[in-house]
Amino acid sequence: MIRLFDKANYDFIKWRRVAFSVTGAIMLVGLVFLLTRGINYSIEFTGGTLMQVESAKRVETGVIRGALDAAGLNGAEIQTFGADTAFLIRARIAHSAATDEAAEAAVSTTVRGALDKSIGAGQYRVVRTEAVRPKVGRELQGKALMAILLSFVVTLIYLAVRFEWRFGLAAVVATAHDVIATIAFISVMHLEVSLIVVGAVLTVVGYSLNDTIIIFDRVRENLRKYRRQNLYEILNLSINETLPRSVLTHGTTIATTLALLLLGGEVIRPFAWVMSFGIFTGTFSSIYIAAPVLLWIEKRWPGEDARGARAFGSRPAAPPVPTAPAPPPARTPQPAR
Repeated sequence: MIRLFDKANYDFIKWRRVAFSVTGAIMLVGLVFLLTRGINYSIEFTGGTLMQVESAKRVETGVIRGALDAAGLNGAEIQTFGADTAFLIRARIAHSAATDEAAEAAVSTTVRGALDKSIGAGQYRVVRTEAVRPKVGRELQGKALMAILLSFVVTLIYLAVRFEWRFGLAAVVATAHDVIATIAFISVMHLEVSLIVVGAVLTVVGYSLNDTIIIFDRVRENLRKYRRQNLYEILNLSINETLPRSVLTHGTTIATTLALLLLGGEVIRPFAWVMSFGIFTGTFSSIYIAAPVLLWIEKRWPGEDARGARAFGSRPAAPPVPTAPAPPPARTPQPAR
């Protein structure tokens, strides 16, 4: 069986400062977009109207979406509902619009006008109409944020018990980096933040944590196995040893997300974008964020159980071996007088 990167011996930690600069630049660009454009929330967060429609003839969703965009309802979600002639339309209320019943009725009227132009008046039937209030969206935002924060706390406690608090802190920093980088990516791409995208962000958190824990578990084993090596060498060794597993796992996963991105359609595409970027940033943070942060923490607060093995820098010099004192020179016997 072919084993990829079986004899890998790369110095990953050497490029940690370059990696910090690259990820810092990405987050800075994302912050600029976040401050200028904000986050593109979906109907679950902003409120709007949900309408189920049955058409007398088959109509492409692109035609309906174009009519809705022309009517000012940009970013409306359109899904086929059981058959090619049944559609589920979710239209948002603009941030500047009111959130009362009048605004919801206006959205419903605008959707009907767009359907008259795209499908034809009298060529469709509205099965049901529901209003989604923004209050529900605010509750969902709070619950999503609480879920991410609780995942940080549980991760820190778990790793502190399983490994040490130093490992847990490094893993939490790397996971926080993934969340911030993913939000920056969503802002730059102007992806619509729906419940599916929130689920993708939480999936990225779990994916990144799993990768980080696998590397840290190998670090713990190597700390006990190679006690005379410093932490810099052990981190590089552990990452290289887990590299074959990482290449196969991440390669197959990103192939799946790219297939969803290309073939999944408009509804699943934001999820596929977030997952594809999340796999990249999760792998990046496990190597170039979690490991260097652990190295920095151990440099400032070295572990007591393997203090000599975790020293930063070169190996400590071996203590001098004491030598036995030289015997006194033998005296030459003097001849008797």
